[in-house]
Amino acid sequence: MRQSKTLARIRDNDVVRLCCLGHYIPGFIKHAAHFGFDCIWLDLEHRHWNPRDVQAILAFSHLFDIDIMLRPPNLEKTQLYRYLEDGAAGLMIPHVSTPEKAEMLVDAVKFPPIGDRGLDGAGLDADFYVNGADDYLAEVNQQTFLVVQIETPEAVANAEAIAAVEGVDGIFIGPGDLGLRLKHHKGDLTLEGAIEQVAAACKKHNKAWGMPTATPEILQQRIEQGGQLLNHGGEFGAIMNMLKECIKAFD
Repeated sequence: MRQSKTLARIRDNDVVRLCCLGHYIPGFIKHAAHFGFDCIWLDLEHRHWNPRDVQAILAFSHLFDIDIMLRPPNLEKTQLYRYLEDGAAGLMIPHVSTPEKAEMLVDAVKFPPIGDRGLDGAGLDADFYVNGADDYLAEVNQQTFLVVQIETPEAVANAEAIAAVEGVDGIFIGPGDLGLRLKHHKGDLTLEGAIEQVAAACKKHNKAWGMPTATPEILQQRIEQGGQLLNHGGEFGAIMNMLKECIKAFD
């Protein structure tokens, strides 16, 4: 099966170069791969996608050899692993606040002996069964990944227990949701303090962690803190910035 660039860089202790896509723009896949990104965070949580468009984008990612880390809109078990069958390199699940939820997700998306994912073998991920299931099963748990998002104070408190779950490959901090909840949280926990706690938990359990980085300066800061799953850039901000600049030509 296709080898994950994300997992290869994590295992080499390198930074995974992530960008984000929330709309059906096939050319974006080619451009991201061409300019050296390793993985595209495909957002279905906050963006509505036609299922066939998702399948097409996943196929383009195989054509251009770039990972897709898909964030799904729900947690229905068979749908989660169908995204993997359709070619996603990994899944990122929002709002994982307990190790029990992390364990449930591992059960859904990893094959035995780690989890209880259902086997088909007729999807893009298994080359549509051209080579049979044996070679595929020998690699699939090692070439697909599960990332869970820390987005609540409860999740921060449970970060070490979540990072300890076998089958969780990475933790991704959601600063928007976490920051919002910290404003209403009793206590002195800050966003930076939460990031430090998550980073320490991941270091202890040898798990990759990361988050969005809005500026090159923040990107460098998170790299220095040990972050590997780092998103910098996406089509939404690019379109906004382009229009903001282009309107000036009319002045």
